Amino acid sequence: DWIAQRERLLRQRLSAEKELLHARQQLTDLETSLTQIEQRKRQIEQQLQNLRQLLEQQRLQAQTLQVQREHQLDQLATEETTPDAVLQHLPAHATLDVWQQDMLTLQQRIDKLGAINLAAMSEYASTQERYEYMQTQYADLQEALTTLETAIRKIDSETKQRFQDTFDSVNKGFQTLFPKVFAGGQAYLSLTGDDLLETGVTVMARPPGKRNSSIHSLSGGEKALTAIALVFAIFELNPAPFCMLDEVDAPLDDANVGRFCRLVEEMALRIQFIYITHNKVAMEMAQQLMGVTMAEAGVSRLVSVDIEAAAAMATA
Repeated sequence: DWIAQRERLLRQRLSAEKELLHARQQLTDLETSLTQIEQRKRQIEQQLQNLRQLLEQQRLQAQTLQVQREHQLDQLATEETTPDAVLQHLPAHATLDVWQQDMLTLQQRIDKLGAINLAAMSEYASTQERYEYMQTQYADLQEALTTLETAIRKIDSETKQRFQDTFDSVNKGFQTLFPKVFAGGQAYLSLTGDDLLETGVTVMARPPGKRNSSIHSLSGGEKALTAIALVFAIFELNPAPFCMLDEVDAPLDDANVGRFCRLVEEMALRIQFIYITHNKVAMEMAQQLMGVTMAEAGVSRLVSVDIEAAAAMATA
């Protein structure tokens, strides 16, 4: 019953579209995750820069406070005393009158001695307290800086390792698929720099009988076949149950389409392919053909052909 068969195929198509949507969603999630990691890295680098600036400000402020502290100590040393000695010799039971008299006496002595900072001890205590506080803040900032630098190094290391593993896998698959597509030759991927976080990737391809050093010197069809081999190598990195191809054989001549078909047939042993094509050579390798025809103007109709069933019918 062709109606039942059409409904079954429609259901299969809907299922395949759902699986494709799910695969695209997984790809989007992976790209989003990578973007978030890069954003997090930039945020951490910005935080690290801010902390370094703050650390430098704290260091300068601590140096300023140290200079002030030494200045206060010098002033006390001019009086041949120390903060502890001054505190120890303060009267235990002083009265207002006594302090006023002492103040007058000391004021006369100070006038004879010249200008003296009367707030030296108070400023020293305040400076000492501020200095100890800044030392604590400095230690905390150093610890935070060490933690951030460790986190950045870990992220960079993991990112480099994942990139290297992915690059090696894709490169190995590309080196395997390219000779299958071209029936010989060699191709590989090459990094343009030593820093894995900044490097680019160059595609080197040499079909049989050619001595070119870069993909840019290949013909249009050879570039297309090389791109197909690279795409399939990337696809093999995280294969899905099915793969949809849309007019990938359009730039190829019949000879190159045959090579493309042989690669698809080999991979079809473990992956189901759904492809759109207008090439008769590509159509011949299909097990199921589905086309759209317009028998009447403005009315489209879906036509499906089971190749094996059609061959059996023709033989009978």
